[in-house]
Amino acid sequence: MRWMILFLLAALVNPGFAQDTGPAADSHGVPTDLNTILQLQIFLDRHMFGPGKLDGAVGEFTYKAVVNYNFAHGNRDLYDWQPVLTAAAQEVPVVYAAFKIRTDLEKFVNPQLPEKPEDQVSHPYMAYRSWAELVAERFHTDETFLAKCNPNLKLTALKPGDVVMVPNVRSFRIEEVKAMQSFPKDATLSLNTIVVDTTERIAAVYDPGERLLAAFPITPGKPEFIPVGTWSVKTIMTTPSFRYDKQFLEEGVRGKEAYQLPPGPNSPVGIIWCGLSKSGIGLHGTALPRTIGRSRSAGCVRLANWDAIRLPQLVRPSSPVIVR
Repeated sequence: MRWMILFLLAALVNPGFAQDTGPAADSHGVPTDLNTILQLQIFLDRHMFGPGKLDGAVGEFTYKAVVNYNFAHGNRDLYDWQPVLTAAAQEVPVVYAAFKIRTDLEKFVNPQLPEKPEDQVSHPYMAYRSWAELVAERFHTDETFLAKCNPNLKLTALKPGDVVMVPNVRSFRIEEVKAMQSFPKDATLSLNTIVVDTTERIAAVYDPGERLLAAFPITPGKPEFIPVGTWSVKTIMTTPSFRYDKQFLEEGVRGKEAYQLPPGPNSPVGIIWCGLSKSGIGLHGTALPRTIGRSRSAGCVRLANWDAIRLPQLVRPSSPVIVR
C-alpha cells in the first residue's frame, strides 16, 4: 500500500505543465483563477502536502499535492479537485495578509554577502541578500510572485517599516530557528518512514500503519549519485555549516580544495540537516527554493527551507528512509 501513491503520480502530470504553466479547466474542475489556486495552495501547505512555491499557478507540484491529499484523506477519486477546493474555501477565507517588515530582522539580511564560496568563508552567517528574498521565503513564495502581489512597491528598495502583501500562510520564521539544535529519538516519530521518490521528486512520510502524513517537493541528487536503498535517519540538526567541495559536488570524489561555509538560509544546505546512515547523504534545505524539482544536487535531497524545517515534526533519528 505504501507504494501506491507514488506509482499513481507517474500518470498524473501532463508534459505540457512541466514548466508550471496554468492549464485550462478540465473535467475535474481544476481552477484557473489565481486567487482560488492560491487559496488551494495555502490549504495544502498548511496540511503538509507541499504544492511547491505559492504562486497562484497550477503546476506539477500542486497537482501532486492534491492527489496526495486525496489519498491521505480517503477520497475515492484521487484526481477530483472539488473536495479539496471546498475544504480550502472553508479553512482559508482570507488569501492575503499584510506583513510589516520589522527592524529586529535586519541581522538576517546582508546585501554584501558574496557569491563565491572562497569569499563567503569570511562572513559569520549566510544571510538573505535582500529584504525581498527574506519576505518571499518567509511566506513560501518567490520574488516574482511577491512583485505580482505588490505592483506599487519597489522590491529592491524594501526597508523596515514597509508593508508587503503576502500569501496568508503560516510563515517560515528564520528568527525562531535555534542555532545548532539537535533532535533526539522519539518514541512515536522515530517509527515514521520517509519514502524518497527521485523520479516523482517527492518525499513522503508515512506512519507505522502506512498512513500518508505529509509529502513535499524535492530536488534529488544526480542519477549517478542517488543512494537507492533503505537507510535510516542518524541525526537532525539546525543551522549546519557546509563543506563546499566543487569536485565532490560534480564528480562524487573529494577534491583537494574545499571551503567550510557558515550557516544561514543562503547556505547550500539551508537551515537544517537530516543526515542518513548512508555516509555524507542527507535531506536538507536550500538557498534556492524556486529551483526545487528543477535542478540537481550531488547526492543529497533538497527541500525548500519552509518544508525542511518541518522534518523534526515528522521523523527523528532511527526513522527508516527508503530512497528509490
